[in-house]
Amino acid sequence: MKKLFLFVFALSLFVLQAAQASTPKDTLVMAFNIDEIISLDPAEIFEFANAEYAANAYDRLINYDVDNVSKIYPGIAESWDISDDGLSYTFKIRKGVTFASGNTLSADDVVFSLRRVVLLDKSPAFILTQFGFTPENVEKTIAKVDDYTVKILVDQAYAPTFFLYCMTSTAGSVLDKKEVMAHEKDGDLGYGWLKTGYAGSGPYTLRTWKASEIMILDANKNYWGDAPKLRRIIIRQIAESSSQRMLLEKGDIDMARNLTADDLKSLEKNKDIKFQKRAKGRIYYLGLNQKNKYLKIPEVRQALKYLIDYKGMEQTILSGKATIHQAFLPKSFLGALEETPFSLDIEKAKALLKKAGLENGFCVNMDTRNTEPVTSMALSIQSTFAKVGIKLEIIPGDGKQTLTKYRARRHDIYIGDWGPDYMDPHTNADAFARNPDNADDAKSKPLAWRNAWDIPEMTKKADAAVLERDTAKRARMYMDLQRQHQQISPFVIMFQDIEVVAERADVNNFILGPSFDSNFYRYTTK
Repeated sequence: MKKLFLFVFALSLFVLQAAQASTPKDTLVMAFNIDEIISLDPAEIFEFANAEYAANAYDRLINYDVDNVSKIYPGIAESWDISDDGLSYTFKIRKGVTFASGNTLSADDVVFSLRRVVLLDKSPAFILTQFGFTPENVEKTIAKVDDYTVKILVDQAYAPTFFLYCMTSTAGSVLDKKEVMAHEKDGDLGYGWLKTGYAGSGPYTLRTWKASEIMILDANKNYWGDAPKLRRIIIRQIAESSSQRMLLEKGDIDMARNLTADDLKSLEKNKDIKFQKRAKGRIYYLGLNQKNKYLKIPEVRQALKYLIDYKGMEQTILSGKATIHQAFLPKSFLGALEETPFSLDIEKAKALLKKAGLENGFCVNMDTRNTEPVTSMALSIQSTFAKVGIKLEIIPGDGKQTLTKYRARRHDIYIGDWGPDYMDPHTNADAFARNPDNADDAKSKPLAWRNAWDIPEMTKKADAAVLERDTAKRARMYMDLQRQHQQISPFVIMFQDIEVVAERADVNNFILGPSFDSNFYRYTTK
């Protein structure tokens, strides 16, 4: 009898422990490396993790279909018109929308939100200022017509989809003007408060954010659309892939977002786990600072492109999580170039270095975010560089550290990833192939500027492409631009990302979109 009692007690304890390991039915718990988050202000958000947050916490004027990017559909704007001359866009704002605060959303909020991006002039401001908006003219160019109509005037007749896709970006998020201005200090437009605060109308609201620890979102009770299926989203900062995998196996989390190829493979036979994959616009690349005396030499730049083990990394480190891609436009974008002219070729790299007078190699540093797969990629690159005498010192840091240094162009080599800010090809052409001002104090600071690459002629070509309204001709212009860029640029573009999410079997309808800010929580069920 005593043995039976002990057996029943042990069984009960096991069941209790198992129950404790499972997450609440109305809550999604995910492990996600969110250490790169610097700010929660949509006017400043410029990283992957917080852009995903904004996509779920804020509404935008318009949106695009994640399964058919060419289809743009209404958001806060229920309709819009474009003038015949292509210089004026008029948006009719949806009535009956309230913010999480309970305040009514109107044209005032839309105008305030867009102007605020221009006035604050943080990293994503270029998404709007490239249309000619300035602090001096913004009151005239972004204006309220009536309580539910907004008129926006651009400086040139751009390809219409270019402007519309920019409105689908994080910079196009609509903020609660009353809530933000209630926290304004010294004319900062609420910036100090909104770095950690919330003033949106999206399906989820911010409950808690502790940098590099946790983010908790609650369903917005005032949401104007279909109510979110789950009451709460908990995002835990877990950087290590192995830790994410173990927590997922135990049932302590519902979803793992940053698993390595090895950890994904180890879960393949686990019937309690399933996978979701989606090709993303994100590309992995090296940025070579042209202030470095070695990296500014054309033959050195070319040699480094032959010192990457593209196939080896694709098959091992990145197995199933990325494909070889060597142009700045990701596949699926208008005009994307899919040619891959570079492969690991030690002898060709040696010949190029000899031509540059550097046959004995040189020493150089590479700033590397201490997360996977970037760390393993850096080690692979260090190994292949060494084959020609290039001593590569890896300088590890978290997302904030490496990005801050890179944005100040104080690096030698930066290994990282880049995702499109909107779904028009100019988003990456503007980053990789434009640099209108290479001065240290330049107003515009795209990736070409970060790497001190002065390219007035290529900038002109990129500017011409964005004004071309013939879609087929525009696509050809971008393909020609990428071919030139591949050969001469200080960018070693290597891979296009495939996002893989591992989920518990009872998780359904987590939406993975083609970009980092088109992953949506509101439809998820358990």
